[in-house]
Amino acid sequence: MNITKENIDALNAVVKVEISAADYQEKVAKILLDYRKKADIPGFRKGQVPMGMVKKQYGKSIMIDEVNKMLQESLNNFLIEEKLDILGNPLPRMQEDFNWDKEDYSFEFELGLAPEFDVKLDDKKKITQYNIIADKELLGKEVENIQKRYGKIISKNVVEEGVNITGTFVNEEKEINKKSTIELASVKGKANQKKLIGKKVGDVVELNTKGLFDDDHKLMGALGVDHDAIHGLDIDVTFTIEEVNMTELGEVNQELFDKVFGPDVVKSKEELVAKIKEDAEKQFKTQADQQLLNDVTEYLVENTKFDLPSEFLKKWLAVAGEKPMTAEQAAEEFDRSEKGLRYQLIEGKILKDNKLQINFEELKDFTKGFVKTQMAQYGQLNPEEKDLEDIVQRVLSNQDETKRLQEQLVSQKLLNFYKENITFKVKEMNYEAFVKEVYK
Repeated sequence: MNITKENIDALNAVVKVEISAADYQEKVAKILLDYRKKADIPGFRKGQVPMGMVKKQYGKSIMIDEVNKMLQESLNNFLIEEKLDILGNPLPRMQEDFNWDKEDYSFEFELGLAPEFDVKLDDKKKITQYNIIADKELLGKEVENIQKRYGKIISKNVVEEGVNITGTFVNEEKEINKKSTIELASVKGKANQKKLIGKKVGDVVELNTKGLFDDDHKLMGALGVDHDAIHGLDIDVTFTIEEVNMTELGEVNQELFDKVFGPDVVKSKEELVAKIKEDAEKQFKTQADQQLLNDVTEYLVENTKFDLPSEFLKKWLAVAGEKPMTAEQAAEEFDRSEKGLRYQLIEGKILKDNKLQINFEELKDFTKGFVKTQMAQYGQLNPEEKDLEDIVQRVLSNQDETKRLQEQLVSQKLLNFYKENITFKVKEMNYEAFVKEVYK
């Protein structure tokens, strides 16, 4: 057997595998002998079938099978031994004059080679790192939300400012018939609020859905309509009022603190506000970190220049999936996935060059922390070590869950690495300003 590689250019190569009769004949003969021992053919005793008959019936298919096995194994070993960093999988070149009746065979495979490049993290163009703070307005709203949550519900006969209204939205054409509770304060526009104020239980109000609430997602919940259908929905609905309630705010006292955080964790309004601020800014930090990771990813993809074996990858995409693609479909798929592929290569290089790869013990510890956080949300603050180990083992026995946790751990390592090695432009703002700036 002989294997050679010819470089077409820096990103494309062809591997040629030559297999002669001497490479496979002994193995084929051994298998045929085994077939002869087991063959059960009428007119012959078991094990006494003439070898010529066995060879005629099974010889060619066994030979083809063995040559293919040898071909695949030798190609895989060659790629490993030569330390070839390839994209996709080797693509066999079709040979019009190929004939299995010959004894010696030659196979060719196209390879798409991964590009060589450097990743620069010290560019002059600064990436924004957001520091999101919980301002007084947000903290005040959160205190009021807690007071509402633990407040007293008072039934009302008439709709007035500050009430919650329970009723049924109906539009027969769109098959909407949904009982919902809405806050009057969330209804957008004085005209819409005026239609509701003064109405009593049993009254029917006609409303238009366009701009009905301060947030389209509230309309989605109120009408029971899916996300894709809600944006720009402009229909008339009837709303039959069934119940009107007002929440009398709970008193800000020790009883309220204990209900929210447990006995004696918080002992004053100042401590309550401080605790809300701490919890909110922890959540904001997670969101800001994710945005930073997204922005660094975009920056690296845009500013790390290298070529890809595009034509090879399009050909590979055409045959790689469950359903073959046309050349046009493969080209479209390549365009959609190119940015993701570029970042995979950049990420892989950063992980390799800076020895950031994860090992099993790290993944196990990370999973344990994840499980403890989940358990804490259900009040299990001090789980037994054996229980933790059992749960971690079960989680990591699930391939999909393991992959998801690996990706999270890699993201965390990369985020820490970026924070240590990139100088960011720090921008402090409240959450509302962050949402407006980032999500436009």
